Amino acid sequence: MNVTIIGSINMDLTVTTDRVPDQGETVLGKKFATYPGGKGANQAVASARLGADVHMIGAVGHDPFGTDLKAHLLNEGVDVTHVSTIQEASTGTATIIVCDNDNRIIVAPGANAYVTPEYMKGCEALLKESDMLLVQLEIPIETVEWIAGFARAHHIPLIVNPAPIQPLPESIVEGASFFTPNEREAESLQVKEEKLITTLGAQGVSFTVNGNKKIVEGFSVEVRDTTGAGDTFNGALATLLASGSGLEEACLKANVAAALSVQKEGAQGGMPTLEEVEAFIRRRST
Repeated sequence: MNVTIIGSINMDLTVTTDRVPDQGETVLGKKFATYPGGKGANQAVASARLGADVHMIGAVGHDPFGTDLKAHLLNEGVDVTHVSTIQEASTGTATIIVCDNDNRIIVAPGANAYVTPEYMKGCEALLKESDMLLVQLEIPIETVEWIAGFARAHHIPLIVNPAPIQPLPESIVEGASFFTPNEREAESLQVKEEKLITTLGAQGVSFTVNGNKKIVEGFSVEVRDTTGAGDTFNGALATLLASGSGLEEACLKANVAAALSVQKEGAQGGMPTLEEVEAFIRRRST
């Protein structure tokens, strides 16, 4: 299972609070922590923990955050040969406010903006060897457009996680095999139903097979931090589809992975292994 993930690599700066401040207001937070993040890196870790051979394409800055994040990905078993260190840029960051088991996020792209179509041309050999490509929208949209065109030309399956949501060129709509929006993001997408895999939070996941819309129901778990749940789903989905799982089975197991992930703090803290996912399913079926 060769899964290549192209996307953002960030350091998450997370603060928990009992109340989100109003405009112009200052409130006291409860806890501050830094965690490895970025939608691309999160999805790479989720995919690797489920057993895929994961290659990350991205960029970090020439700073301590960048050094730490590359080392972390290596430690998680992710190949970082195609993760560049950009001398003139800072590593991307995400400032995350966690309140009432939900979050609000501000992303500063930094070095992620250097993942350009020109840079991608140096990764063509890796892309051609991949069983599945996965990309998000925290890198330049023209890069995502280039990836979609390359995937279509070389018949490589491509999952596009359309977050943060923005208008998509027709070439991306045509080139992607699947889109994985949440409910709000899905409202803005004009794509065929067969390409939509929509995450519904606690309600589960919806998708369409042979014109029939199906729902994999969600799971009731104790929630500590929802940051990274969607990324866990995407990384797991890419791995499972690359391994040959059918769409319904892949959505079920990816949904379980996301449910397990929210029980620990940090985007990557609770990302499970395949064994943990399957053990959860066995417990629920008895």
